[in-house]
Amino acid sequence: MSENSRQISIQLSGVKKMYKLGQISGGTLQGDLQSWWARVRGKEDPNIKIGHNQRLVGQTFMALNGIDLTVYQGEALGIIGANGAGKSTMLKLLSKVTAPTEGEIDIYGRIASMLEVGTGFNGEMTGRENVYMNGAILGMTKAEIDAKMEDIIEFSEVREFIDTPVKRYSSGMYVKLAFSVAAHLDSEIMIMDEVLAVGDMAFQKKCLSKMREAANKEGRTVLYVSHNMNTIRQLCDRCIVLDQGKIVFDGDVEEAIDVYANSKNNDSVYVDYSQKKEPSWLHDPKIKLLSVEFIGKDSNVFDSNEPLIMKFKWLTKKPVNDVCLRIEVLSMDESPVGAYLVFDIFTSQSDKKYEMTLELNTQFLARSKYQMKFVFFEKDEYGNNVNIGFGRDMFFEISSLNDEKQLVWDTRQWGYTVQPNPKIVSFQSNENTGCINPI
Repeated sequence: MSENSRQISIQLSGVKKMYKLGQISGGTLQGDLQSWWARVRGKEDPNIKIGHNQRLVGQTFMALNGIDLTVYQGEALGIIGANGAGKSTMLKLLSKVTAPTEGEIDIYGRIASMLEVGTGFNGEMTGRENVYMNGAILGMTKAEIDAKMEDIIEFSEVREFIDTPVKRYSSGMYVKLAFSVAAHLDSEIMIMDEVLAVGDMAFQKKCLSKMREAANKEGRTVLYVSHNMNTIRQLCDRCIVLDQGKIVFDGDVEEAIDVYANSKNNDSVYVDYSQKKEPSWLHDPKIKLLSVEFIGKDSNVFDSNEPLIMKFKWLTKKPVNDVCLRIEVLSMDESPVGAYLVFDIFTSQSDKKYEMTLELNTQFLARSKYQMKFVFFEKDEYGNNVNIGFGRDMFFEISSLNDEKQLVWDTRQWGYTVQPNPKIVSFQSNENTGCINPI
């Protein structure tokens, strides 16, 4: 079907979103006056430093800087990009949480959105009452909501808690009910922002299936933001890449993922997390990761089988019994590769800083670039893992394989772990027939 014959669902034209920042003095009265006069005339600040981030303009920050985008009815559009690229800002504009500074946004249909865990829920109201409230916001009558209530409860898997105030829900229960509401109430457009990261794997699979059905069978438009490229692949038929507030790619999903992966060229051996915001799905962050660094290296490139020696620093906000750490290794397209687990580090007190050095074995990793996530967790009274701290975007590269006879490893086909070659115990040759028969 040609684009001219397709019905437009969302259209953005020249959209910009600017936030005001606190202004720091230039140091002299003359310099401050020069900067002020340049801003008044709309000119470049003459005192700006060379190489300064051009998204910062005087007292403002351009979260989005000239977005032109058309989304058609029935499309499942993926939106990917690094942290701070402008993904969440775009969804907030579409959801009318905030307004654009410049440009036009045309939306044809009602929107059901999940921008973070519990968006649109009133904590004092029960799950059932929140369903009615969300339906009313979308313009549905009580009779229409009643007709869908049973499907919403069944899909959400929180039937026994549906008449409990949602402030008592876990983050996973929040997501299940919120997604079920967004998926079943009458809206032409669904907007999802990284919320499925909280749910369990079975529920994620069910949600993806429901969103595919909404786009393919019901003709609804789906906008989906995620750092998990596998879910982008499973759901979306088109993808855009945001970088520095602009769309740098719009098209095929696999090509978009390649563009995104190649944009991650962070070669730092040290990452400061002290000023980074905690993700919305981290329900009760008891630990604040302060920094992670590679020890004994001036680059983040390692030979195969060379250990990664890493130093972690963190602040404990609340007392924690038996702190545990999970180091997740992912490919550059966010596919999981493996994980390192450290159990029962020790019991930590509140308002205390801690430091730990670990050595990670890399002998089974193929030559490639990788990224890491750091998840601190503890065991609750029922033995479940509860996440209490988080960090991401630490990168490293494995540059070579020790065995010269090793083939060039095709990670896309064979995965990212290189298993030891099997040892031939014995074989027998039948010279009369030319056959080789294993013993």
